[in-house]
Amino acid sequence: MKSNPCIVFIILLLTQQAYSQTCCSGGIPLSNNLGLSNEGKGSLQLGLNYDFNNLNTLNAGNDRLDDDARQRITHSALLNLGYSISDQFSVETLFTWVNQRRIINQFGNTDLQQTSGIGDAVVLLKYDFPDILGNSSNLSIGAGTKLPLGSFEEVDESGITYIADLQPGSGAWDLILFSSISKNFGFRPSLTFSGRVIARLTGENKDYLNGASVYEYGDEFQMFLGASDQFLILNTITNTGITFKYRNAKKDVIDSNALDNTGGDWLFIVPSIGIQLSPRVLFQTKAELPVIGNVDGTQLTPTYRITTGFLINLTSKKNQNGILIND
Repeated sequence: MKSNPCIVFIILLLTQQAYSQTCCSGGIPLSNNLGLSNEGKGSLQLGLNYDFNNLNTLNAGNDRLDDDARQRITHSALLNLGYSISDQFSVETLFTWVNQRRIINQFGNTDLQQTSGIGDAVVLLKYDFPDILGNSSNLSIGAGTKLPLGSFEEVDESGITYIADLQPGSGAWDLILFSSISKNFGFRPSLTFSGRVIARLTGENKDYLNGASVYEYGDEFQMFLGASDQFLILNTITNTGITFKYRNAKKDVIDSNALDNTGGDWLFIVPSIGIQLSPRVLFQTKAELPVIGNVDGTQLTPTYRITTGFLINLTSKKNQNGILIND
């Protein structure tokens, strides 16, 4: 029996829409890459990182489905700048460039959608409370905003605007709240226990689809608990760490209606390693591996993520501790 081209087209369209909303699991890793340390008044730090996020796991709730026809890949270039205004007060910025791809293999055909461009940015102000839990401890609290620098009006070859989660930018201002705590102990001064909480309260993009709709990503909460230590290997200081990360994302909202197949809860394990190339340059790599994923509806969910790059201490006379490797 011959297939009706119109029916095939409708099936493809409906199938794509059913799994199109993967923004709670993909996208640019903004909150995930905040947390430069205060290295003392006048210190300036530069972070250059590449982030690869692969989503090739289809979940319905917490059940993994036997379906690998869909894949989501995000390539991100990340530029962190941190400046310590005083020994307690510092400012951190994060700028991004992103390439996002969605690949669907069905009926012997491959559909590739992708966008590239400057993504959104973050400006974060932080204040440190040293020795709050005794010697060699530090509490940092901060607040900032996500700046909607990225485009949210990219179109395909037919002139149709890509949906929100494929756009380089969000078109909305977000509020970022940050806190971190760390503690070293006398029995091994190089061993650091740390925790971090980041909340992102999202704003509305009132110009979504050329002003036809109002779109809002779901609020996001992330918590990190981990430990890191330093070892001398082949005359080189090597930092190793292990962190557990919990992430909760609320459902996205369009025109005051919550979107199905968005939002969920995840638990990740994040092993990391850093190599001190010089007193001022740290090379670092971390992997983010899902342990538990419980999504709303049916979604692509993370399979693995790799972040690698350099943390350069431009002016500080203190030792770098490479806090980013503990994300």
